[in-house]
Amino acid sequence: MKTTQESNNFRATCKTLKHIIGTFLTVTLLLTSCSKNNDDGDNNDIIIRPTAEDFNALQDAALENATQNFQFNTSDPSVTLTSEKGVVININTSCLTLNGSAITGNVDLEFIELFDKGSMLTTNKPTMGTMPNGDKALLISGGEFFVNATQNGEALETTCGFQMTIPTNLTGDPDNEMILWNGRIDDNGDLVWDEEERDDTGAQGGNVFAEGNNYYGFFQSFGWSNVDRFYNDPRPKTTLQATIPEGYNNTNSAIYLSYDGENTGLAQLDTYNPDTGIFSEHYGQIPVGLECHAIFATEDGDNWKYAIKPVTIIENGIITFTEDDMAIVTEAQLTIIINDLP
Repeated sequence: MKTTQESNNFRATCKTLKHIIGTFLTVTLLLTSCSKNNDDGDNNDIIIRPTAEDFNALQDAALENATQNFQFNTSDPSVTLTSEKGVVININTSCLTLNGSAITGNVDLEFIELFDKGSMLTTNKPTMGTMPNGDKALLISGGEFFVNATQNGEALETTCGFQMTIPTNLTGDPDNEMILWNGRIDDNGDLVWDEEERDDTGAQGGNVFAEGNNYYGFFQSFGWSNVDRFYNDPRPKTTLQATIPEGYNNTNSAIYLSYDGENTGLAQLDTYNPDTGIFSEHYGQIPVGLECHAIFATEDGDNWKYAIKPVTIIENGIITFTEDDMAIVTEAQLTIIINDLP
């Protein structure tokens, strides 16, 4: 028979084991219930997705990385600045105004130049032009530009515009069909391109022309501008839809189209139905039979999470993205990956 001391020791040992086992089961349950679900399989798991602020911050960081800064003084009547890629900016300083009044002193200039679809994607600056009927279609770009002149943090205007000389070899051979476009931010925070108004001669896009190895552009105001033309394809057109994993939408992710053989244009599926969770190009402007690559992009821990699918466009086609399609890379890596697409 066990002694009283042995019985007490036995009961204490059992109590300790029960406590350890209970603690282990509790911790296991907590870890399981709080795990990040990337498989979209178990409805009991918590799905953690980036916020709209996370995704916007990632795109803003890409814009900041692409921004070049200059400073000049209005004592020089004409200022010439040269960008990292060789774009020459000419500004008449006597035309600079603040709230309608001429200025003197130092001026700060922000400049962004985008020539490749990888940079267009990370900065969320696709080349979607507004058609006469209000629909949007892909533009082929000779360069997207942002020019912002400020003094003491206040935005300046120009009464006589400014000029830029843009090397054509940055986007291919000279193209005399290129015209000027102005960029505006729409209600969703996306950049949309509107055709520049005709000049005094009535010529469409008369404020830009190709000569030798350069485009010469005459821009009327600061902000976003673009040297572009519509993509031209005679084949019948259709719409396109794309489905995405649960928890993603048009605020924390985006879907783009890279047309094979076109290195200086990037289309976007810019409409989203919150009821169905489907992105769409609903304008019916995508050529049937087109070979392209669909790109899903979002944020993950200050990096880019993406998926790419090769697609041959069929009538009213649907593209499906899953978690298994996705990988995580840095901004620099994603830019190279997109630029290496056919």
